Amino acid sequence: MDSLGAASIHFGFDLFKELKKRDDSNVFFSPIGISTVIGMLLLGTRGATASQLQKVFCSEEDTESSRIKAEENEIEETEEIHHQFQKFLTEISKLPSDYELNISNRLFGEKTYLFLQKYLDYVEKYYHASLEPVDFINAADESRKKINSWVESQTNEEIKDLLPDGSLSSSTKLVLVNTVYFKGQWDREFKKENTKEEEFWMNKTTSKSVRMMTQSHSFSFTFLEDLQAKIVGIPYKNKDLSMFVLLPNDIDGLEQIIDKISPEQLVEWTSPGHMEERNVNLHLPRFQVEDHYDLEAVLAAMEMGDAFSEHKADYSGMSLRSGLHAQKFLHSSFIMVTEEGTEAAAATSISFNVTSAPGDENVHCDHPFLFFIKHNESNSILFFGRFSSP
Repeated sequence: MDSLGAASIHFGFDLFKELKKRDDSNVFFSPIGISTVIGMLLLGTRGATASQLQKVFCSEEDTESSRIKAEENEIEETEEIHHQFQKFLTEISKLPSDYELNISNRLFGEKTYLFLQKYLDYVEKYYHASLEPVDFINAADESRKKINSWVESQTNEEIKDLLPDGSLSSSTKLVLVNTVYFKGQWDREFKKENTKEEEFWMNKTTSKSVRMMTQSHSFSFTFLEDLQAKIVGIPYKNKDLSMFVLLPNDIDGLEQIIDKISPEQLVEWTSPGHMEERNVNLHLPRFQVEDHYDLEAVLAAMEMGDAFSEHKADYSGMSLRSGLHAQKFLHSSFIMVTEEGTEAAAATSISFNVTSAPGDENVHCDHPFLFFIKHNESNSILFFGRFSSP
């Protein structure tokens, strides 16, 4: 099995490619948050359903070898996945007070289903999560409001009404919800007096006004000559977490780059050995992205559809009753980048241009770019996004 960090990068990049097919604007989500929920599902699935979900955490070689292994070894390998999540979530909870990082997961299950106590104990142990019984049969709308209230409480009241009217019914059996809330200060803040109005070019003919932040300092930097793009690493306080920005030289260059790069390359390019400290004249827009996804169709397109199939889903590790299947898989995420740092809260985008000193690298994010926030110790990608439209 790949490490959790490597698995989160693989899964995140594959999921990003699927999500961008459905939305040509901004994309923002938490690979580690979503894969945590899949881990919780995996804990309760068996048979072909489990094999599909396990692919999220394994390379192709691992998947091939697991077909050959005895069932006991497969169980052992699956247990290792859950142990890694337990370790990761414990590490995240111990981050210094400079950060607020809240990855919350919950399963809302129809109360007439009898869930196995063993499953409930394990999901609490490994995932710091619980299953909450609700009355979908007689009170679907009240249950919807209860779920929305929980989401609001987990996101500092920034995400409201995640589930719209009529989205749940008396036939709903299980709703999976993942929320991610992050607030962190830059290791070195941008000075507000340097922030100016500037155009952000969505393509070569269309632009919007943004507020562009700027600072000139030493950052981790690498230039990808083959792709004509640059990557800069912007650390948060204590340097446990960093935001990496991949900016193509060309205004329309991002899509071509995405088609050419692999998750392994992203890991390699952003590793300490590959990046070097350079004086960088950095221009980064203030921006805010909020996204809500029902991931059922996306995961089905990534060959994980059995978990949502009434006839194929095997949740016998979760409940002995037949007919249980996931109907909704919801993920909400929210990010705001400002002079002080990054916050999951409501706000607006920002931008500007300053003359760079001779020899400085110029990273001017005035056109579409990829960005991701990484927990440096575990190499796990907490957030992944594309900013292409203010």
